[in-house]
Amino acid sequence: MANNLDSALNAAIASVPECLAAGYIDLTSGMLLGIKSVDSQPAEVVELLAAATADLFQGTNVRMIESIFKKARGLADDGHHYFQEFLVNSDNLIHVFIRGKNEEHVSCFVCRKSANMGMVLTKARGMMPTLEASV
Repeated sequence: MANNLDSALNAAIASVPECLAAGYIDLTSGMLLGIKSVDSQPAEVVELLAAATADLFQGTNVRMIESIFKKARGLADDGHHYFQEFLVNSDNLIHVFIRGKNEEHVSCFVCRKSANMGMVLTKARGMMPTLEASV
């Protein structure tokens, strides 16, 4: 698995515009299954990535919002998650988090802020089948 995932993460970095790093997180276990970067990242950031991603997608308040939206739209509370993607802009970077078809898996892409945000999102979405097939 690791070798296939490493290859898929490298392909994502090559495909997504101005991508500096890509990672794959399992929300159930809280593990970062793989990460590739064009530059070294602070160990503290890498260690916190999976936990921060889990908070983003499954934090208590996020779950409550999902439940309210489902109820307001007449949808069953069947475990399906309402939020599928998050885009976070920091001072210098674009961070894209995309939930996979297996809703417990999330891919993370980090790109320079100078990248075209629409292309970043389009290419990141396009890499999801490759990343999902690699695990």
